[in-house]
Amino acid sequence: MLQELLPRRLRLPAAALLVACAAVTAVLAVPFAGRGQPGWLDSALDPRIQAELSRFPVMLSWLPHLGTLGPVALITLALVVACAATRRWSGAILAAIAVPAAIGLTEYVLKPSVGRVIEQAFPSGHATGMFALATVCAVLLVGPRRHVPGAVRLLLVLAAQMLAAAVSAAMVAIGAHHFTDAVAGAAVGTGLVLACALTLDLVISRPRRERAPRSIPTGDQRQTARSPDH
Repeated sequence: MLQELLPRRLRLPAAALLVACAAVTAVLAVPFAGRGQPGWLDSALDPRIQAELSRFPVMLSWLPHLGTLGPVALITLALVVACAATRRWSGAILAAIAVPAAIGLTEYVLKPSVGRVIEQAFPSGHATGMFALATVCAVLLVGPRRHVPGAVRLLLVLAAQMLAAAVSAAMVAIGAHHFTDAVAGAAVGTGLVLACALTLDLVISRPRRERAPRSIPTGDQRQTARSPDH
């Protein structure tokens, strides 16, 4: 049986974050992205990121590879298998659908359309894939898990987000992307996963609402129903 992914108290914040991600992507694509050259926001932040991370050449040699299609696909498959093994079928569906959908949206829709218009690799595919994975992990960890303490779940969510941010920053540091590309990729990956999670919860909860009784009979109605006809 499929179980809902997000607790009801988190659905409104998740929807608000989804709207914010869409807004960030749209805003960055228009005024901040440069046409053939870095925009003023990229010109201000890219050199600082490159200067800070250039002190860690070993890290920069392997972090970008982590965000390529192969590792992202393997991590996605591992999440699907782990969810299936624990019978979290809704989580398996989320990982199997949301991560490829986020990458496909970036690579086959946004880059060829928006990115080509602003003459920039916008958004970053590395950031999209890594933040999609991090958001899937966050969704899977926010539900009640009695055998995993809340503090541990929080640390795991933060670790996943920090790793995604590190890969995105590494792409800026090696000159493969601008800052706005990375931020937009993070917004696309996060927003697409949240959209899939909210949609799955809506689909899962609808049959339950339809099976629920429309009204509760009063005491007189119940007594009348039990009384024999005269």
